[in-house]
Amino acid sequence: MQVPANRPATEEPRLTVTRPPRRRLRRALASALPVPVVGLALLVASGNLLLPLRQVVTIEAKMASKRDFFQDPVVERLLMKHGFRVHITNMGSREIAKQDYEGYDIVFPSGQPAADLISRERARANRPVLLYRPFVSPIVLATYRDYAEVLTAEGVAKRLPGPAGRPMYYTLDMRKFIDLARGKRAGLRRDPENGYRWDEIDRDDRVRNGNKILAQTSDICEANSAETYLGLVAFVEHGNDAPDNEAEAERLARKIKPLLVEQGLPSSERAETYLSPDGQSIAPVTVIYEHQFLAHQIGRQAEKGATDDERVLLYPSTRFVTEPQLVALTGEGARLGELVTKDPELQHRAMELGFRARNADGGATGDELARFLTERHIPVPTTSSDDTRAVLPSLPLLEKMIEIVGDCQDRTAGR
Repeated sequence: MQVPANRPATEEPRLTVTRPPRRRLRRALASALPVPVVGLALLVASGNLLLPLRQVVTIEAKMASKRDFFQDPVVERLLMKHGFRVHITNMGSREIAKQDYEGYDIVFPSGQPAADLISRERARANRPVLLYRPFVSPIVLATYRDYAEVLTAEGVAKRLPGPAGRPMYYTLDMRKFIDLARGKRAGLRRDPENGYRWDEIDRDDRVRNGNKILAQTSDICEANSAETYLGLVAFVEHGNDAPDNEAEAERLARKIKPLLVEQGLPSSERAETYLSPDGQSIAPVTVIYEHQFLAHQIGRQAEKGATDDERVLLYPSTRFVTEPQLVALTGEGARLGELVTKDPELQHRAMELGFRARNADGGATGDELARFLTERHIPVPTTSSDDTRAVLPSLPLLEKMIEIVGDCQDRTAGR
């Protein structure tokens, strides 16, 4: 057929095939695939393919300062790998022991006295517990370099070896430190109620602080760190011995009560205050755990390539190594206790958080921690072999002294 010259020729029709976008195609495929296949794809994408698919058990726990360990993201991930999630109710060690712990799988006070209270209570009810000691952390007095140097010039503290003549650690003579608070100084004596103040012993005008020379503690009615420091002060004031009977304990408690003021914060908040920018003006000497200081220095070194040069530790010449005890109240709690005590990854992470791990025989060891700190160019804490090992009063006597010093019963009645 011929087309007229004044009309254009009609082209053959073309079929255009459009390709759907890749994202739309993936979505369409995913909707068409069975759920298990999609789940497998998600596991591959997230890198969790090799993690065991198991039921996760939620452990109900009451903890004091050692919750630092369980709230660490790496620890949480390791526990999840073993099928555990830990839900924590936070409170002081003594508060844990004094309150009801029904419905909980574990309780983890920061020291032995509270754990002993719980163990005895359960034993009386014919419901024994299992105890686990995954790591230890000594009580220390945390301060700032200028204050440590003022105490050194006074002959109360002594520098321990450190880099470039700027040590991170000092030994504190507890007898001389308490004497300053009692108004005794280098052969001089005044009214015991009128203890020395920082500006009175600061020859070089380093600190400009008119407050009394005291170590500030957490709430003595609740926190193990405060109770342990009470025990240290009592031991020194009683001639390096613990009281033997209730009358002795009551007299001693009233004697040392003025040395244990300025309390009220939970132990974790004491450490947070010390590490805050305003810490030096709030509490120049404060009682914390060694791991809290070391964790700060480890983190500072990792973040900035240098340690915090202004914050230092005073190791009391009379010392007491705290024994945090994880108390398992149920079978699942016991499984968790076994895991954190024996699992190499969790033990290694405890060391990275500043704790002193235990060796295979259950004894405390700082060797691995020392190697870890040395590799990261962080000074290793050392203590003198001449230091006196303090002994706490028996549990009933310690409880009596805590009640007197902290006015705990009056506070409870007022609530």
